[in-house]
Amino acid sequence: MPAIIGILLTVGLYMLVAGSHNIETFEAPLTNDSRSILDREPIQPIESPHGLDEAKVSLGKSLFYDPRLSTDNSVSCASCHVLESGGSDGLSHSTGALGRKTTYNSLTVLNAALNSKLTWLGKYGSLYQQTEELIVNKNTLGSNWKQLEEKLSADQLLNEQFIATYKSGVSKTNIVDALVQYEKSLCLSNSRFDEFLKGKTNAISKEELEGYKLFKLYGCASCHQGVNVGGNMFMKFGIFDDYFKNDAPANLGRFQLTKNEADRYVFRVPSLRNAELTAPYFHDGSASSLDDAVAVMAKYQLGRELPAADQRKIVAFLKTLTGVPKHEK
Repeated sequence: MPAIIGILLTVGLYMLVAGSHNIETFEAPLTNDSRSILDREPIQPIESPHGLDEAKVSLGKSLFYDPRLSTDNSVSCASCHVLESGGSDGLSHSTGALGRKTTYNSLTVLNAALNSKLTWLGKYGSLYQQTEELIVNKNTLGSNWKQLEEKLSADQLLNEQFIATYKSGVSKTNIVDALVQYEKSLCLSNSRFDEFLKGKTNAISKEELEGYKLFKLYGCASCHQGVNVGGNMFMKFGIFDDYFKNDAPANLGRFQLTKNEADRYVFRVPSLRNAELTAPYFHDGSASSLDDAVAVMAKYQLGRELPAADQRKIVAFLKTLTGVPKHEK
């Protein structure tokens, strides 16, 4: 609870600063040295993954696309995490094994290794924990480990690949590790905004830079910051207005885990990287476009309606956060 109070104070401070800049009609002044207005950045650039075992990454990629990981051989990890579509699937709720629907909107797998907590509720502290759980979760892949190990071991070529990569061959530990190594490789350092932060000042346009200044001045960066532009803190959804009209179980946020009243309607702040590609938005998939999502955030988290020009510029900035997997270029 103290952390949330501190965050709210930070949001209030950003709003106060924004007011002092008359943000309703703000136009970002640009100089020849546009870097000069970007001191003490709340967002840091992604560094390319290094130190990964390429054999494990290759095996993990094969498993990521393998529907045999699901109990009925119907879906794979890639079914809900489509790399070409920003690492999600464009659905409000994904379809898992046996046709079951997920409880929440699927988050992107791209840059997931950069998050300090995983899932909308922050249930897992590592990719290992999350991957192990999703393979057996009835709403996702729905497998059990004994049957999965037997299924994969029966594939001679796959079994040989496991033995060549892990001396102990096909096992729960090795399946999870290979998948995690592949997920770690999906940290994308090639967005235009990363290039800008690293010194290429012409990587983004004047309008996009103005959008970034507005993003900071309105207070968006008080929650969406760090290397993943989010993914490292929790926040109540609906600070200035009641977003939740029905207390359906899926809408109770972290309260579902902790049973702590202070966690009611509190969710992990999602990363905004690749947001251009990952509609629909929010835990319930209720916002169909990036424009809609920004408007909802302004209303419920900042308590204001953005001028159309400002909203357009913020959306333009968000699109600079899109990265592309190397093998998809």
